[in-house]
Amino acid sequence: MSILLRPDSIIVMGDPEVKSRLSWYISVMRDEKPAKYLICKRVSAEFNPEDDMEELWREHDKKAMEFKKIYDEIREGELNLNELQTPKISFLDLKIEIVNRMLRECTFCERRCKVDRRVKAGFCRLNANTYVSSWFHHWGEEAPLVPSGTIFFSSCNFRCVFCQNYDISQLHPHGGVKVNAEMLAKISTTLRREGVRNINYVGGEPTPNLHTIVSSLKYMNINVPLLWNSNMYCSEETMKILLEIIDIGLPDFKYGNDECAKRLSAAENYFKIVARNHKIMHDYPIDMIIRHLVMPNHIQCCTKPVLKWISENTPRALVNIMEQYRPEYLVEKYPEKYSDINRRVSWSEMNEAYEYAEKLGICYKPVS
Repeated sequence: MSILLRPDSIIVMGDPEVKSRLSWYISVMRDEKPAKYLICKRVSAEFNPEDDMEELWREHDKKAMEFKKIYDEIREGELNLNELQTPKISFLDLKIEIVNRMLRECTFCERRCKVDRRVKAGFCRLNANTYVSSWFHHWGEEAPLVPSGTIFFSSCNFRCVFCQNYDISQLHPHGGVKVNAEMLAKISTTLRREGVRNINYVGGEPTPNLHTIVSSLKYMNINVPLLWNSNMYCSEETMKILLEIIDIGLPDFKYGNDECAKRLSAAENYFKIVARNHKIMHDYPIDMIIRHLVMPNHIQCCTKPVLKWISENTPRALVNIMEQYRPEYLVEKYPEKYSDINRRVSWSEMNEAYEYAEKLGICYKPVS
């Protein structure tokens, strides 16, 4: 079936760059190594419900170092997961406690609303509830990922005027099915048993649903790579939670400057935040396919600065230079207001982006 629908998803696995740059992801996908969340379950932790956040983070930082040592040994074939005992309280339990505390004064993303989402919605328009618009085998993702077990979360912490998923991200942030942690775990487990290569948390945006996603792992035991498909406007605290959970990142790097980000996505201080998070993910290291959507008339202000930053700061990442932009949502509704992006990107613009990536030595061809 996969050969018929996406022959490139088979062929790409023989590409030496893909095999090298996505080595951990591929080993987990093929059940040769355990997903990182399963390792988290074997690392013991100590905390009490009365501990304050400072104490919890101290324990988290200590356990993160212990996890990294174990992870490196497993990655190098020096240790097997089955050699580790299952503790009464695990590193994953600690992460669940922290994210549920964070929800009370929400700092999941860099909006930093600090509202108690148990009783009030944040900028994302979500309280503590999580809504899933759809879940399915996605055949349209990058070749190494398909079929991808894609879970589309409703709502978003951005307000992109050209969003292609605006119906679930902005118009209907509570659309779809309300899910709890157990239900999300069942969806993920079923998708993997049906043959997907990964569990792809996307939307909308997964970040506002961090508490449900992390808690769902308590109810999962199936080996599957976890993929974070995000606008990367996460807080540093969220990144710390994700580092020992996510097996592959599919981060988005849209804008090369803060002005475009603010005008088109209502995102303040965009470049510094998103660059920081890409760098954190790259340096851990986590396997990465960075997405950059080329937009008309934004080659100089966005595409080239983004590609230059990637080449200098995340050289290990694969990069998908995307040509899928089309005028949608508010751009289509108010074409005069967004005249600069009120058309499809031209072939000359795409060629300019590709040529610049070639010049910088970026590896983009296997996934673009």
